[in-house]
Amino acid sequence: MGIVPIWGFQLGVAITLSFIFRLNKALVIIAANISIPPMIPLILYLSHSTGAFWMGEKAQRISFSSDITFEMVQNNFVQYALGAVTLAAVAGVIFGGVTYIALKLFRRSKT
Repeated sequence: MGIVPIWGFQLGVAITLSFIFRLNKALVIIAANISIPPMIPLILYLSHSTGAFWMGEKAQRISFSSDITFEMVQNNFVQYALGAVTLAAVAGVIFGGVTYIALKLFRRSKT
């Protein structure tokens, strides 16, 4: 949830989804808050870079030598949003798979 571009609403969405899918509410609340401040620049960069895949020739590269302006944010928002959703889906599949495998390996059998 911390990668999807709904910052500020991610906890509300996560709790709603936990009711729909009958998930453990406490674990959902803990897991929904992965956007710790030191990770935000990395998440933004990876989201923007991933969005370049969907934008094709319209993709824009980030220039770290210039100041960030409101116009620059407007021009890059679609690329960022597409990349953030893609990155969130990929991260969810990867970490969900790793968790599933770990639970299968470490779960005690009922004998």
